Order: sequence, then C-alpha cells, then structure tokens
Amino acid sequence: MAKTNFAPWSAETAQGIKTDPVDSNIRVRQEVVPAITVGTVNAITGEWTGVIESDTAFLVDPTHEAVANGAEVLSPQKADHEYIDMTGFNTILLAINPSNAGAYALSAVMGPNTYSFANLTPVNAGQLLKGLINSDTTSSANQNMNNLYVDTAETLVADVWNIFMIEGRLANQKILQFKIANNSGGESNIQFAYQRIV
Repeated sequence: MAKTNFAPWSAETAQGIKTDPVDSNIRVRQEVVPAITVGTVNAITGEWTGVIESDTAFLVDPTHEAVANGAEVLSPQKADHEYIDMTGFNTILLAINPSNAGAYALSAVMGPNTYSFANLTPVNAGQLLKGLINSDTTSSANQNMNNLYVDTAETLVADVWNIFMIEGRLANQKILQFKIANNSGGESNIQFAYQRIV
C-alpha cells in the first residue's frame, strides 16, 4: 500500500525562496521485498565474487597404493583437484584412512608449480608453508616465519577414517597440498579426504 509524504524540497527552497510547492506529495511504495546477497563486486576491478559456503561433504582423493615405510605422498593428487584452494575458508578437516596402523607425519606444503598463486608463478612447490601463526607480535616466536602445520608423528588407526581439524593456520592458502609420510613400520595404502569450513 502506498502512502503520501510531504517533500520538504523544491527548486525554490534550494534557492532560499520561501514558497509553498504545488502538489508536494510524493507516493512512496511501502512493501517488503526479500533480497538475497549472492556476492560482491570489487570496486577496483569490477569483478563479481560469489558468497563462499562451507563444503557440505568431504572431497575424497584416490588411494595412494602400496606406500612403502618411510615414503611420502602428496594429497590431493586427483587431476581435477590436485591442490586445495582455501581462499575464503578458515578451517579444514583432514581425513586419512591408512591400511596399516602406526605413525604418520603430516605437513602442509605449497602445491604444484603448474598453477599460479593469485598472479604469481611459478611457486616453490612441495615446500613447507610458513607464516606468522597469530597476530601476537610481542613474543620472539611470533616475529619470525614459522611452519604453519607440521605434525611429525601422528598415530593413525588402520581401516578407519582418522579425522583432524586445523583451524585458522591455513586460512586463505591458495595452493595447498599435504605431505603424508608413512612411518608405520610397513607398507600402507593411504586414502585422503578434506572438507573446508568458512
């Protein structure tokens, strides 16, 4: 339903002339209209970016077959997603399903150099990711670049998904892979999956 409101402006009023405007009522729509925000437009480039949502399920990578004790593999490895893009995501859930129980080392590394990091290429592929772990710059440990994620000995149970959460440390990393070292004492098939959370 429309209402009429008095318009306190007119050309004469702007010039300081005191007049009564003719037909100074304006019809204003009084309706509630739903709006859905589906993204933003970059003020500089004019490019549209959609709203990022958390993954609804784990992305499961093909199994690394018969990984020898002491050997390392990189995940993800699948051709259509051989790296993880954490842009806009704060948390990642890792899931590892080995066929041999025992110790495994997990590290976050820079992904393949066949992709660009934003507009930079090549990247230093396979190297440990480094950064400041938090915004506290008062302690000496936080004034130097540190490894963002290195777990040298995580005991995994065989033939089940072992799930871990990493919050904040890998946020917004554009080309991310995980190096998994089999230190279980025997050969193992290793399956990897991940889920990103905003």
